[in-house]
Amino acid sequence: MNSKKTIALIAHDNKKKDLVEWAVFNKELLSRHQLYGTGTTGRLVEEALEIPITKLLSGPIGGDQQIGALIAEGKIDVLIFFWDPMEAQPHDPDVKALIRLGVVWNIPIACDRATADFIISSPLMAQEYKTRLPDYQQHINRKIQH
Repeated sequence: MNSKKTIALIAHDNKKKDLVEWAVFNKELLSRHQLYGTGTTGRLVEEALEIPITKLLSGPIGGDQQIGALIAEGKIDVLIFFWDPMEAQPHDPDVKALIRLGVVWNIPIACDRATADFIISSPLMAQEYKTRLPDYQQHINRKIQH
């Protein structure tokens, strides 16, 4: 990871206000990085911060999967996803897949404000960081037994 990180910002409907408030509080830090956002979340954060955000589709119609693809391609360094644990989402499988990809590719993931605060304030956010990726070669080369 370069010193300028690529950060994905996502929030469920009941958490959008929290994410926007967090982003405004951290505007100076966030402005040093490249930001991506899904649908409405990206628009709301862009309007609040007055800095450009690459906006993708809304989460339920593919935005979560677009972010997941960017993670798999090594194009997202940090995932900030304020998800709502109290309300079932129609795209819960996509949400689980997105978080799984973040773990597979060993990127920092925040699903709540406290964790996002720790990540954004880490000295590692302002410097290069060598991500250690698990060796998936054995998994890729495995033979399917019938």
